[in-house]
Amino acid sequence: MTKPKVHFIGIGGIGTSALARWFLSHNYNVSGSDASPSEIISELKKQGIRVFIGHQAKNLPRGANLAIFSAAVPINNPERRQAAKLGIPAKSYAEAVGDLAKQYKTLAIAGAHGKSTTTALLSLILIKAGFNPTVIIGTKLKEFGNSNFCNGRGDYLVLEADEYSGSFLNYSPFAAIILNIDAEHLDYYKNLRVIKNVFLKFIKNIQSGGILVLNKDDKNLSGLKNKIQKISQNKNIKIIWYGITNPERSSMICYKIREILKISGEHNVSNALAVYSLAKALGIKNRDIFNAIGSYRGAWRRMEYRGELKFPIFNFQFPIKVYDDYAHHPTEIKATLAGIAQKWPKTGLICVFQPHQAKRLSLLFKAFIGAFDEANALVLLPVYQVAGRDISDKVSQNRGCCNAQTGRRKTSQIFCNNKIVAKYLSKKLAEAIQKRINSKFKIDPPGILRKQNSKLREVVYLPSPKKLKQILNNLLITHNSKLKTIIVMMGAGDIYKLTDKLVRYKA
Repeated sequence: MTKPKVHFIGIGGIGTSALARWFLSHNYNVSGSDASPSEIISELKKQGIRVFIGHQAKNLPRGANLAIFSAAVPINNPERRQAAKLGIPAKSYAEAVGDLAKQYKTLAIAGAHGKSTTTALLSLILIKAGFNPTVIIGTKLKEFGNSNFCNGRGDYLVLEADEYSGSFLNYSPFAAIILNIDAEHLDYYKNLRVIKNVFLKFIKNIQSGGILVLNKDDKNLSGLKNKIQKISQNKNIKIIWYGITNPERSSMICYKIREILKISGEHNVSNALAVYSLAKALGIKNRDIFNAIGSYRGAWRRMEYRGELKFPIFNFQFPIKVYDDYAHHPTEIKATLAGIAQKWPKTGLICVFQPHQAKRLSLLFKAFIGAFDEANALVLLPVYQVAGRDISDKVSQNRGCCNAQTGRRKTSQIFCNNKIVAKYLSKKLAEAIQKRINSKFKIDPPGILRKQNSKLREVVYLPSPKKLKQILNNLLITHNSKLKTIIVMMGAGDIYKLTDKLVRYKA
């Protein structure tokens, strides 16, 4: 019997690659294409998936039954046009996931920040408890064979649900966790009010008689309490509020989580408490919950230890550990750096940051200025521009125009005036941060620092990563020669590729 054929356009994405693995595990003939090679594409090829580099009409296999495209693929993509010409059904990643989710009892993890860690924790708890779930997650887990997909045989699907472009509105989960709401994806949404309304629509999609777990500590979520209550009453949804600042209900559980959790940061304590709350509602025993939480050691690019620095050129007293982290929004950056400072309070910290999307950096510029206070030194790389979601060579700080009905920004009008070169935004950010450092740490005549509410002492804009080793050497000599020091390579772009050149060995 001939296998059905599915072709992915933009198969190298973290979501599309997981979905491709689902189809492969269900006996489909899977192929795909992407703009450039990557670590994920190499892994897909090893699994037997044929992947083309570059987009051409001829990539689409004869007799394809379905074409699935990532959010970054425009409508004029030659493979999308070819699918339309041949009458091959084409769906977005979110639409395709929405279809397959109907086959399962879906548990969706939503929120601006923390989705991947929370999805990982919930998945491991369900596996420990014998639920045998299928998992689609936005990172790679060692527990899944360094994959972003787990093919379970049970009734449950654990799904990381992204709010970008309303993607998660394609899902109708049995249960959901919403971790937080923040001013994110402002290249698509007009403002925070619109984002809140999209999350309310997502809540309306939860099945009648389902479960909804919400973070009481998040002011944007708790501010919607009355509206959420009304929706839940109409659909008989069980609402569970959790919070690490609510001692009456969760202090003992939080204490236990802090005691066993291997990953750093209060934000991760909160994520684990969210998972605990849903797991208990599903009838899972504390023993299984805590065993899974205690065994979790992190995920790909989530404060992932990569190895020791293979230089510096001078005799350094301590080994310098290097980590990769995916944080790219000011809220995430602050939480991650605060977690590092909490776990290693006497350790020096150098952050190398690659901004992700010129639009995000421009629209959240002021928030980025104060996001790095827990680092001792900061290196800023040029902006990583996202295909299909960013401009190619010029940006502006103009706020743009929006669709009055949907709240969606009209991409073509976002950056229309006051244009500057995209990579120059990083230099502007470096200048703004340095100005803040100078004002907060002005040296009085006796040579005493006037204020010390930030650890950040120096910021360097690096237009080319070729000089990164030299810059890190200089910073280590200047700031941290007598301290244990860690370096965190941070951003959602391709900064992780630079880490290989820095470390003595891969962790």
